[in-house]
Amino acid sequence: MESHTMTSELCGDEGSFMAENQTAMHRMMSEMDIAPSGDVDRDFSAMMIPHHRGAIAMAQAELRYGRNESLRRIAQEIIVDQQQEIAVMQLALNQPPPPSTTTAALVRK
Repeated sequence: MESHTMTSELCGDEGSFMAENQTAMHRMMSEMDIAPSGDVDRDFSAMMIPHHRGAIAMAQAELRYGRNESLRRIAQEIIVDQQQEIAVMQLALNQPPPPSTTTAALVRK
């Protein structure tokens, strides 16, 4: 609960950034909490896909609120790399890949 209190006290971009990251973390952790299926590969993917989606959400928040160009480039790379890895995991399990999201709208003009 301490992080919630700290986040609610922040304002502006920092508060929004922290709130988005906290939401991404909670969603990621919730989705990673799976019951074992008996198939290690399926379980690995079932946990890693939400983990990667969480990384994408956090990187998108960096693009929205961050100002450091080096970190923004890393965030863009994280989004591309994690999307590709999600697609590979889904294909390995014979699942259709998710629709691609673009980072262009998130990049500051």
